[in-house]
Amino acid sequence: MTPDTLLELAAFVLVFPMLGFVINIFFGKRLGRISGWLAVTIVGIDVLLSVFILYAKLTTFSDVNVIQTKISWLALGSSNIQVGILIDNLAAMMLIVVTLISFVVHLFSTEYMADDIRYSRYFAYLGLFTFSMLGIVIANNFLFMYIFWELVGLSSYLLIGFWYEKKSAADAGKKAFLVNRIGDLGFFAGILILFFSYNTLFFDEIFAGISGGHIPFDSGFWLTASGILIFCGAIGKSAQFPLHVWLPDAMEGPTPVSALIHAATMVAAGVYLVARVFPMFSADALTAIAYVGAFTAFMSATIAITQVDFKRILAYSTVSQLGFMVMSLGACSYTTGFFHLVTHAWFKAALFLASGSVIHAMHHSMHKFHDHHTDPQDINNMGGLRRTMPLTYITFLIVTFALSGVPLTSGFLSKDGILAGTLAFAQLSGHWFIPIAGFTAAGMTAFYMFRLTIIAFHGEPKTEIAKNTHDNKFVIVFPLVLLAVLSFWFIYSPNPIDANQGWFVKNLPAPQTAVPEKYQFKFLSPLEKHENPYLMAMEHQCKEGECKGDCEHEKGMAAAGGGMTGGSNTTVTMNNAGHETSHTGGHKYFNIFEEEMHHAHLPAMLLSIIIAGLGILFSFMVYQFKIFNADNMAKQFSKLHQFSFRKWYFDEIYHATVVAGLVGFSKVLAWFDLYLIDGMVNLTAFMTRGFSYFIGHFDNIIIDGFVNLSANVTGFFGAAFRKVQTGRVQTYLVFVVLGVMLLIYFFV
Repeated sequence: MTPDTLLELAAFVLVFPMLGFVINIFFGKRLGRISGWLAVTIVGIDVLLSVFILYAKLTTFSDVNVIQTKISWLALGSSNIQVGILIDNLAAMMLIVVTLISFVVHLFSTEYMADDIRYSRYFAYLGLFTFSMLGIVIANNFLFMYIFWELVGLSSYLLIGFWYEKKSAADAGKKAFLVNRIGDLGFFAGILILFFSYNTLFFDEIFAGISGGHIPFDSGFWLTASGILIFCGAIGKSAQFPLHVWLPDAMEGPTPVSALIHAATMVAAGVYLVARVFPMFSADALTAIAYVGAFTAFMSATIAITQVDFKRILAYSTVSQLGFMVMSLGACSYTTGFFHLVTHAWFKAALFLASGSVIHAMHHSMHKFHDHHTDPQDINNMGGLRRTMPLTYITFLIVTFALSGVPLTSGFLSKDGILAGTLAFAQLSGHWFIPIAGFTAAGMTAFYMFRLTIIAFHGEPKTEIAKNTHDNKFVIVFPLVLLAVLSFWFIYSPNPIDANQGWFVKNLPAPQTAVPEKYQFKFLSPLEKHENPYLMAMEHQCKEGECKGDCEHEKGMAAAGGGMTGGSNTTVTMNNAGHETSHTGGHKYFNIFEEEMHHAHLPAMLLSIIIAGLGILFSFMVYQFKIFNADNMAKQFSKLHQFSFRKWYFDEIYHATVVAGLVGFSKVLAWFDLYLIDGMVNLTAFMTRGFSYFIGHFDNIIIDGFVNLSANVTGFFGAAFRKVQTGRVQTYLVFVVLGVMLLIYFFV
């Protein structure tokens, strides 16, 4: 096994879903139902390859930080644009998340979409979506990242608006596409700043430039601004405030698509982006990221507690959990933020697929009763489903425990780590809003998830439709069981209360910041002096004679990622000067933040258990035991209830401001175009026509008149003289004699 082989396998993982897309988009109708199973097989192979890549990375290449290749792609004058792919622990873990979620969604969809008239096209779009996300995962430069980023936006538009005959679905697709373009505009601006500052788009070279003291425009402000602009891409893709409004409406797509978007692809892309470029964020940028995530987590949780649409509750739950991940990364708790991305992928995909199982069963029951009016997604039309759909209920309950942060689940490990990180961050920086928002959102999460569980699955059936539901076929239930198993703690750590003892956390330490100390939190500085990990690779590469051009310049501007050579274009960065070997010597912790986070672990764990327990207890008191009447509480706090149910009026506010403003501005431009631009054009045309009319008459009467007069006079004299031109000599002699006589008469 060589580094080149690992990169080749990663390239195969990327290309296979595109192969499925091409086959299904061109030949899908001929293949029929086979097209779905072909897509399942292709993604299944991707899963196996991804597992092998992670295993090889953690064993054969355990002492390697990054394996990557860089190739020339495009020459523009003196500039040579390079691209490439990489595999590190972050990318290898993310490959499994994307491929496995995509696999279970493909498998689930073979039954869920069986009767759809565009069956093969649906699987083609799934393949394009998977291909796009995998490209983001293994890209080692902003150019490839942005290309695949936009492909994710395109494929999500196609899937969200898949049932485009419904106006709501078509509008949801357009809304998702347009809102994401706003964030992507900021992302693109950030990329341009970095490119013109470092003349490269490779992540490691940009980090090396920053680490070497070269910052955009020699200004800390522009370093922070470039980081926040890059984060704008994550605000759009990961549905963070204020661009969160597209995600709940994305529920208009098929339910398996919701699982794919909300678990492993589109929304995870933003969090993955923040994790990938984490070393370049300054202290101010990290603080802004943490506040955006904290507010998003809190706000979305308050909205979810009053919703009645099964999928919409889960949608706002997704927005809230994404806020947790972003908050964790902004609060410098890198490992736990990405850890929660992975654990959340399993249990949120299971929740959405379980909702699909319920909705699918409700549709079948409605068809049986010829009912076309009952809303199959309204939880108030359900009830008693734990008896009619026991497998769906059990798996849903397990993953609800995980999302609520109940001990013995993976969600408990990751969320506990996030909350400990926010406590440590607040203790060191003084930003206490962040942990307060985090713990409050955690309590509300437990409340609204058990509210959903109790109303939908407990009690007596509220409708005949719910009473006649039943569990679905194997291909629908199996993904739920698999994802539920992955939501237990033992997958990640032998210790059910401490993720730090597990393989995941040990293999994903936080990368050392590349930002100079002047612009970074002091508590992120290493307790022991280390060589700069972003410049050491270039120094080694220069010694090996691989540097092109001035070595000293390259050291300050770019680290090509070398420590050993794995092929002509492949470079390998060894774990020889980074976080991985930092826990040796006189200090147990890499920096002060890690030490503070360790001390915050126990109080954060106890507090999160208490808060989650209170949320669950209150939910049971209101909806199971009915000690408190939910309807009376809604009436008593009607304004707050309406504020939550109407989603903080964000849609109304955006329609009244942004949408109405754009429409009004468009009308002003239309008026300006119609009456000023078109008016000037029409006036010019009128004046031209008038002047042309005058010129035409002047030409016809005056110019042509003079010409015609000359012609007439010439014609008159010509006619007159023609009569005397007889051709007879006698006549000419008579005229000569007469002429002589006249001359004599007048002059003599």
